[in-house]
Order: sequence, then structure tokens, then C-alpha cells
Amino acid sequence: MAAPVLWRRCGRARELWGAPRRALPPPPLLPLRRRAHEQARQARGARGLLAAQCERGLFQEVFPAQSAEELLPTLLEPGRPPVTVYCGFDPTADSLHVGHLLAVMALLHFQRGGHDVIAVIGGATALLGDPSGRERAREPLPVARVREHARGLRAGLERLFDNHRELFWAAGNERLGRAALLDNARWLGRQPLLSFLGGAAGRLRMGTLLSRQSCQARLRSPDGMSLAEFLYPALQAYDFLHLHRRHGCRIQLGGADQMGNIMSGYELVTKMTGTDVFGITVPLITSTTGDKLGKTAGNAVWLNRDKTSPFELYQFFVRQQDNIVEKYLKLFTFLPLEEIDHIMEMHAKEPEKWGPQKRLAAEVTKLVHGREGLESAKRCTKALYHSSVEALEAMSDQELQELFKQAPSAELMLEPGMDVLDLCRKANAIPDGPSGYQKITNGGVSINGIRETNPETVLVLGQHILKNGVSLLRIGKKNYYIIKWLQL
Repeated sequence: MAAPVLWRRCGRARELWGAPRRALPPPPLLPLRRRAHEQARQARGARGLLAAQCERGLFQEVFPAQSAEELLPTLLEPGRPPVTVYCGFDPTADSLHVGHLLAVMALLHFQRGGHDVIAVIGGATALLGDPSGRERAREPLPVARVREHARGLRAGLERLFDNHRELFWAAGNERLGRAALLDNARWLGRQPLLSFLGGAAGRLRMGTLLSRQSCQARLRSPDGMSLAEFLYPALQAYDFLHLHRRHGCRIQLGGADQMGNIMSGYELVTKMTGTDVFGITVPLITSTTGDKLGKTAGNAVWLNRDKTSPFELYQFFVRQQDNIVEKYLKLFTFLPLEEIDHIMEMHAKEPEKWGPQKRLAAEVTKLVHGREGLESAKRCTKALYHSSVEALEAMSDQELQELFKQAPSAELMLEPGMDVLDLCRKANAIPDGPSGYQKITNGGVSINGIRETNPETVLVLGQHILKNGVSLLRIGKKNYYIIKWLQL
């Protein structure tokens, strides 16, 4: 069977699904503008989920072309029975990262549209490893480690769905679709090899699998490609078939590098059931050098707190440049497009405030880590970059450790008459002798963000020692020491 032609979104999406060209004013001050915005909002809702996400840039490709044009808009119309959509996440690490977040956002947008979504953890497929976009085979993972990773992914996905429902879905809205978390080890682990090869695998064509660009590249490489890797698309295709049969799944989501695997799933489901099913891809998130963000590239920004703190996640998005921040506001937030327009217009007038970056960072951090995580990120930001004693005083031990990961810590007893020089020497922060003394007098020492130039200044509770029993000692510009005071 010839592979159907891919249908790309950019101009054609607006033509197919009636998305008008946007020329929206900033949020209104006059009733006339208010009515114009309301009309624009209603028009955007009327043209459907697909066009709206296409306009945001979240849906990159839809497959196959002809049936997507003819059937998908009707299938997803408001008022029709909900459609079931799934996306897979292989547990090659114990946490999701920012590179996975767009696929989760796509699931959430379907859920917000009243459709049911399934996040599939690849407890079976992770044992083989997806060859897509890889120059060589993955190192095989032990079964016990895959199971441990799967638990981490499940916890992360549950947190994202829970935070979305609690913080981003207003009570009284229309139906929020159901969300389920499944592990493909439940069905692939029970599938006998001969039964699989004689059944589902017998419907997939070698020519189609061999023609994939990722397969061709690996076959030409010095290391070649293992049979296990070659069969990976067949197992992912079987996931789609299983979910279609058991849960009525009609749409598979994935990153742009997953289109080959999605095509295999489409081929298998349509051949074995005759049902029209579809695939949708989301863009890949890349670094400033164009590398895909992820574990393999060594540049992952993780979504689990023990790997990337809320402060670090917040700062990753705050640091985004002007030429990318509007795109990220559309992709990573649920903000209406007219509000994003207004944010960018205000930014053009007051670029020094970094308004879009701060709003982007706040929205993503709240989704990933909840309200407490966002407040933690803001406290850490104020303490580190604004020398806020109040923020530093309110920080927990966990936040201090997250913010100053490389900082040595020391536990000290406050002795009568203890001064700045004593503190620095007991913390091993300055050398003994005149050079250490001179380091202080030259202005190279700060305590809780306040520069101390007199080595003989006696430590004062509430100033040098905060209410939470902590002092933050800084030597030079970047060397921090966390002092925990005992028996105050």
C-alpha cells in the first residue's frame, strides 16, 4: 500500500478549516473594541479545535491528507461524541522533560475540547528503544530500571493532568475529557511472539518500513540496525491497534520525529479494522544551536523537581529571546491569542520589563509544579537576583539546596562576640592570614545580600542570621556558602 501524502499545516490549514487571517487589537478600552474581541473569540471557537491549534502552531502535520480534510473537522465538532486520542512516552529516563511538554499540551487541548485522552507509558517499547533520529542504538535498559523510570513518568504525568484540572480549568466550563494513564507492558508483555508475527506484523509491509528515512540512515551507518530496533515501529503500531480496539482510539499524537511510527500505526489499524484513524505531530523543541532538547543531547530541562527545580525551569523560560517568546506563549500556555497579542504589544513599548518572558515562565511553572512551585521559583529569583532578605528568610531548606546546588553548607554554633571574620573562617570561605582579612575589607564578602567591609563587625540576629536560622554567605561574585545555625 502506498503511503498517503503528508498534509502540512501552514497555509492550507486556514483554507481547509476556515481560520480567518488575524488582525486583532490589544485588549480593549472601549465597548466597540470589546465587542470586536468577543466576535473574534466566538469565530475562533466556531472553526474548531484543529484550526485553533494550527493557528497556535501546536499541530504541525496531520496524516493522512485526504481523510483529514474530509473527516476530522466533522469528527471533532462540538456536540458530537468525544474522540479518544493517545500519545506515548517511553521511560528511557525517570522524568519527562521540556521536549515532551508539547505532546502533553496537545493532549490537554483535546481534553479541554471535551475529548478523552490516554497517555501511554512505554514500559515494553523502552526495552527495545526507538531508532527515530538516532545515529546508533540505545544502550539496553534492565527491566527493573525501566519499571522504576515508568513510575517516575506516571507521577509526572499525573501531576500535569491534576495541575491542569485544578489551576487551568475553570468550574462551569463545558465537559473536560477523561484522562487515563496506561503502560503498554500490560498488553505487549502478554503478546506471544508467533501470534504477533502471524497477526499484526503480517499486515505491515517491509518496503514501507525500509523506505523510512530514519531506517535508511541507520542501515547505511557503520553500526547498522538491529532487528529489535527495526521492529519498534511495528510494536508502536500495535499499541494504536490495541487502543483502538479496547478504547475506541482514533488519533495518535507524537513529536515531529514520530511521523514514521504514526504512519505504521495508521497502516495497521486501517488494514485490520477498516476504520479511519489519524496522526497529528507537534513541533520539536530545540536549543539555540538547533539541537533537539532531551536526555540524549545532554541538554534536557526536566519536569521532575528532583532533577530540575521550579526555579531552574522558571529561569529557562525567562531567558528565552524576543524572537522565540511569542511562539512559546502560543505553544506552552492556554492564554487566548488576543491576550498574547496584547502582551507582545506592551513588550514593544516596555522591553526592559521582560513581560512576555515572565508570563511564559509563570504559566509553565504553574502547570508543571503547581502554585507552590511557582511561588518557590519567584522566591528563589528574588533572593538570588534582587538580594531580597524577605525572600531568603521565607525559603525552605529544600529551596536553598535547589538554588545553591554547588554551594557548600556548614552547621555552626553562634558564640558570643562572633564576627564576620570568624564566620568566614569557620565556613572555610576565605584563607587564613592577611589575604582573607583583606578579602573582606576590599568588599568581596556579602552576608544575606549585604556587603560587609569590616571584618570585626559582630554578627546580629535578624540581620546576619535570618529568622529561619540561615545565613547566605557570598565570597566574590559566584561563590556561595549556606550556613545553618544550631541552638539559636
